[in-house]
Amino acid sequence: MRLLSATLFLTLLAAASTAGAAPLPAPRQVDIPATGLTLHAQLYKPDGDGPFPTVIALHGCGGLSGQSEPVLPRYRDWAEQLLKSGHAVLLPDSYGSRELDPQCRAKERRVLDRRERVADVNASRQWLLQQPWVARDRISLFGWANGASAVLWAVRPQSSSRGIDPDFRSAIAFYPDCRISSGLGWSTRVPTLLLIGAKDDISSPSACRQMVEGARGRSALARIVVYPGAAHDFDRANLPLRAIAGADAALPEHGHIGTDADARKDAQQRVTEWLAR
Repeated sequence: MRLLSATLFLTLLAAASTAGAAPLPAPRQVDIPATGLTLHAQLYKPDGDGPFPTVIALHGCGGLSGQSEPVLPRYRDWAEQLLKSGHAVLLPDSYGSRELDPQCRAKERRVLDRRERVADVNASRQWLLQQPWVARDRISLFGWANGASAVLWAVRPQSSSRGIDPDFRSAIAFYPDCRISSGLGWSTRVPTLLLIGAKDDISSPSACRQMVEGARGRSALARIVVYPGAAHDFDRANLPLRAIAGADAALPEHGHIGTDADARKDAQQRVTEWLAR
């Protein structure tokens, strides 16, 4: 009976602590001057004056927002995790700012990862460098799928984003399409981490591995983690593994997507460690 009472007390104490925890700050839209347009972005910022390490996070081909939410759950989940670790997170909306729908199945994309999306990265970083709450030397770059491909372009030594000082602290790319970059002899000027599933049949883990291995000796630190058994979107929460079917414009035309709990947990830890470098 005494053991039961102690257990009940601890349970109630934990519940009370959770209930009393301060809610995370909600995102707010910011407008960023960019060439030929106003770039809309969602900002998650810790309370206080900072300076805060900050992440520019680039959405995939399905876009940043949903019909009734400014940030889709997959991006909100990561933003809130980073927020808890003391980071501010800026999510530029590359499609919504140009009044475009999801681009996963667009035959001729009007927003290219190597051009418009890199320009959005540059505009975002210029804006952040003007904000007093930003730790100027701790701005990192983060992206998923098409956004991750933009990350690979933005960190190349030849990129137009190179001339903005201080440079990115680091970069993280979740399951980018490495096939073009690999063929062009990719390298990076900032420490870059790639995370991809071995069974990703939308991106190409073999091309990503070849790309990273080819950069050794002529590049800043580039590291790749290939998760055995994991598919595309392995870091999304509560997404049962399935083959893509139907005509959903926010999904690629074919392949498999789904959560891999072990890979997701490991990736969360690796991201935390990489950003703390």
